[in-house]
Amino acid sequence: MERSKIQCLYDACTRVFSDREPPTFQKIQWLRNFLDRIEAIDVGIDEFNSEGSPRSWIDPSSPNARKELICGLTVTEITYIHIYQSDDFSQIGVFCFPAGGKLPLHDHPGMTVLSKVLYGSVHVKSYDWVKARTASSRMVGLASTVTDGVIKAPREASVLFPKSGGNIHSFTALTPCAILDVLSPPYSDEFGRPSTYFSEIPIPSLPGTFTHEIGRFR
Repeated sequence: MERSKIQCLYDACTRVFSDREPPTFQKIQWLRNFLDRIEAIDVGIDEFNSEGSPRSWIDPSSPNARKELICGLTVTEITYIHIYQSDDFSQIGVFCFPAGGKLPLHDHPGMTVLSKVLYGSVHVKSYDWVKARTASSRMVGLASTVTDGVIKAPREASVLFPKSGGNIHSFTALTPCAILDVLSPPYSDEFGRPSTYFSEIPIPSLPGTFTHEIGRFR
């Protein structure tokens, strides 16, 4: 039986993230190619509720059961579609946004994240810390802007790293949209990887902003 695109992505993630050492840039780029092949229909989303499209799909995590497709245009609140999770990498999942939906500014401490916009348009703001952060200094600090613009599908997958690429970011959906995420390693309070929400305070005289902790989630 031919493997689905999602199964191929999962197998690739297992190969890249199973080693004890952080993956090389070359391995991340290889993995990125698998994300670029994924379309909304591969994760159970029919963007337009198109006439003639299938009404259900086979979830790779439950191959013996068919599930009804989600119509992207009818999503009224931010919805998370869980696909896979393992001890080696945090998760594969999809965030579905209605137009105007916003995921506030948050970070991914010590993590590598690959993301792909499957359909629609989203405004992305992202930052990296100007100086390396420690657990005791994460309440407030100076961060420089990495991205402040619109990403519109189709677009190749993006990658953020623990200290570069826009590890602190927010999303605001301009149209109904969906974002496929692969995260590694997992969020963990125990190992100093909590996820933290931030607010931003512009500094006109400096090319960056102060970001201030406003809460945590797991």
